[in-house]
Amino acid sequence: GLIPGMMYTIREGKIQQVGLSLNEELINNITKHFRDEGPEVLKLALTMTPIYELRPPRIRRLAIDIEVFTPYRSRVPNPEEASYPIISIALTSNDGLQKILTLWRPNVEFGDVRDLPNDAIIEFFDSEEAMIKELFRVVNDYPLIITFNGDNFDLHYLMNRALLLGIDVDSIPFEVVRDFIGVKHGFHIDLYKFFSIEAIQNYAFEGRYKEKTLDAIASALIGVSKIEVDAFVSDLPLTKLIAYNFRDSWLTLNLTTFDDELVWKLIVLISRLAKMSIEDVTRRKVSAWIKNLMFWEHRRKGYLIPNQEDLLNIKGRVVTAAKIGGKRYAGAIVIDPIPGVYFNVVVADFASLYPSIIKKWNISYETIDPPENQCTKLYEIKDEKGDTIHRVCADTVGITAQIVGILRDFRVKIYKKLSKSPHIKQELKSWYEVVQRAMKVYINASYGVFGHAKFPFYTPSAAESVTAIGRYVISATIAKARELGLKVLYGDTDSLFLWNPEEESLQKLKDWVASNFGLDLELDKTYKFVAFALKKNYLGLQEGGGIDVKGLMGKKRNVPKILQETFIDVVNALSKLSNTPESMESVKEFLRLKVHDLYVKLKERSFTLDEVAYRTTLNKDPSEYVKTTPQHVKAAHQLINNGINITRGDVILYVKVRSKDKVKPIQLAKVDDIDIDSYLDYVKSILEQVLIPFSITWDDIAGTVKLETFMK
Repeated sequence: GLIPGMMYTIREGKIQQVGLSLNEELINNITKHFRDEGPEVLKLALTMTPIYELRPPRIRRLAIDIEVFTPYRSRVPNPEEASYPIISIALTSNDGLQKILTLWRPNVEFGDVRDLPNDAIIEFFDSEEAMIKELFRVVNDYPLIITFNGDNFDLHYLMNRALLLGIDVDSIPFEVVRDFIGVKHGFHIDLYKFFSIEAIQNYAFEGRYKEKTLDAIASALIGVSKIEVDAFVSDLPLTKLIAYNFRDSWLTLNLTTFDDELVWKLIVLISRLAKMSIEDVTRRKVSAWIKNLMFWEHRRKGYLIPNQEDLLNIKGRVVTAAKIGGKRYAGAIVIDPIPGVYFNVVVADFASLYPSIIKKWNISYETIDPPENQCTKLYEIKDEKGDTIHRVCADTVGITAQIVGILRDFRVKIYKKLSKSPHIKQELKSWYEVVQRAMKVYINASYGVFGHAKFPFYTPSAAESVTAIGRYVISATIAKARELGLKVLYGDTDSLFLWNPEEESLQKLKDWVASNFGLDLELDKTYKFVAFALKKNYLGLQEGGGIDVKGLMGKKRNVPKILQETFIDVVNALSKLSNTPESMESVKEFLRLKVHDLYVKLKERSFTLDEVAYRTTLNKDPSEYVKTTPQHVKAAHQLINNGINITRGDVILYVKVRSKDKVKPIQLAKVDDIDIDSYLDYVKSILEQVLIPFSITWDDIAGTVKLETFMK
């Protein structure tokens, strides 16, 4: 069948795939690595190769961003109602178009011409209807439209606003397609949806962006931020509004063009792997990608797709007990760290541990726990205690093991190496980097999907077997590391933190893992130092200067400003730490004083309401929260009761207070209302994680303040 994302031509009424001649060296390389897997796997590998080799075309695309007038400062206009006028539309394309369509408002200051973007065409309109019609004219010239949150806002608003203004529906290039906004003559990629996919965030971009906002993503990936404005967007001088609007569309476009069109190529390649349309693959979680690929492979092989209920009845037996509520079986093993600061820490990582286990142990729904007397080659699955929990049949390669295994081997043995090869052109290396990233997304997400109860091929016994083998491998490797004299500080799922390891002992450990398990133990990163507090919570400074903050909450967006600023200062101070007693003492004293100052500020109420406010957006109308009423919704109801109009999209700023609801919107609160103890508990829960490694207790902070108060 036709593969989405591949290129086809129509000749004499017939659809033909664009031909691609594979070079002999690549074919020999693939044959060498897959020959031992059997003729079926080798044939499949060679059949799949054109998917990875055919580079996608550079499609003309247009990025759109709109700004809407609103009389309420903290309100995102409702796209369903589209009640307020669109005041600016910025258009940026990859063929050189830079145009801003702006509604002329005589009552608004024009501003300083120097604020306007260079090389951009600016058109002013007296009529909003005429402005929108001009947008539609431009849109019709581009096959691909790019937005950031266009499904939920920009295109949704434009479509409904056009209808409200009486523009003929047939002249509107946008339409609702299932749960997104499509383009009638082409297609629409909403980058907010794409970058919000956890597998893209964590595996394709290795967690480089933490928040799923245009500003956070663009800052992390292309090093350019949104323009900061002090005033309300509706009140900005026209020149500043134009600059602000244009920057957003420029960022949106450049998120698809940076690094030789990395994101665009990634999207096309994932579309090919998932056998899904580009519009679907950018809006669906990785579970949908893998489900589609599994369905495709079943049909290609002529297999029946099993009923999920039947799978659970036949293969639903689990043996181990879960330690986390809501789970059916035991998960990964995590070794408790010894709190403290450690220098020269090496992280050894099992390369794609769970996918490797799936392939190596032939884990699949049809191979696990086969019926009696229906398998000639049976292997036992043992957990970390050495207990047999399941059996797996090795007569044939399981379909899950085959798909995950072939993608893993393509990545590790072929494309990861090609992406770093000094013998090929940079343009081709860049493409191979995209290929290996796309495969990484698939294989690293595969176990999580197969272990999810809503996945069509969910098989508890298979998922339990993978985690059990993982625990067995990690436990045995830790024991061997200690036997070799290596100091294991911490272990988490598929990695070990080793303190100042000897190179020879480290190599022996890698060799032992390869010979005993057939797995690869790789050196992932080296930290100048790591500060451990609790399980899954640490802060590490990499050799290259980058800081990893794992599990620590202080940088999250909804953390009150007063705490966020302190946390950032603390992290910056830690980045200067060196392995000397003087440096340790200096940083320790800085931490103590910094947290002490925050404690005093809170105790003495020396803050503004804005500094201690939590900020949360209403994802739906306050009346739609029925089962539970989160704190920001309680604050929203208080505003409504005081005659303030609140709806979906509004940003609620609230503080913790001593009252029945325990919260108040800042519009109704006073500094004296603040529940100081609640804030101190929150500060303690976050900053104590940084203090513990330096042997600073919360009592040291609180006790110092009490003594100072007494001496006054």
